[in-house]
Amino acid sequence: MNKTKSLYHGHRFPAVVISCAVRWYFRFSLSLRDIEELLLERGVVVTYETIRCWCDKFGAGFARCARAVRRKPGRTWHLDEMFVTLRGEPYLLWRAVDEHGAELDALVQKRRDKAAAKRFFQRVLRSNPVPRKIVTDQLRSYPAAKADIPELVKVKHVFVKAAARVNNRAENIHQPTRRRERQMCGFRDARRTQAFLSCFGPIRQHFALPRHRMNAECHLSILKERLSTWYGLTVPAAADQVS
Repeated sequence: MNKTKSLYHGHRFPAVVISCAVRWYFRFSLSLRDIEELLLERGVVVTYETIRCWCDKFGAGFARCARAVRRKPGRTWHLDEMFVTLRGEPYLLWRAVDEHGAELDALVQKRRDKAAAKRFFQRVLRSNPVPRKIVTDQLRSYPAAKADIPELVKVKHVFVKAAARVNNRAENIHQPTRRRERQMCGFRDARRTQAFLSCFGPIRQHFALPRHRMNAECHLSILKERLSTWYGLTVPAAADQVS
């Protein structure tokens, strides 16, 4: 009988160390060298290039786990796009969030036209149910693309003025990306930027709790629960160490 190989097969470091390093990278504004130093302080000697390989290999899978355990997404989509500069070239980062501020998806594209908006709609629909309402700014690409997608034809579409900052659900969700972009001295390659942001959003939001809405005891309790869930998904044997 063939046994399924462990996800960490062939790695000389324990799974809990790999899981911790990947979580730190996507959760906090830390560089790979910062994480190398933090692990060294804990007696783990590993190079930053190895940590980069861990993030590339395990990041997407960990992000899927974080996305799978979050609550069911809301039925209102807030869509917005922001400019990012990659090697001197302007790109658009398209992002969709629900009414609770949970990120649904993000996509880096070169253009801001109907085809780009349609591609983004289709991507979000692959992993989320059809919404009841869509909220966007007045970019004309949105209604043109929406009309070409059968699932969205009858969905209510609300337009807001970007200058009025009514669409704050979508605008505010860009802030962590902007902070991380500055910390990383800018993004560079479109493919790697897409891979990073696809992991960064779900993993960061799994731990980023609305601290201003809860007292210290509640915050600590929920954070411990999230950590236990994280290690239970990424390192099943380590779940008991956190709880």
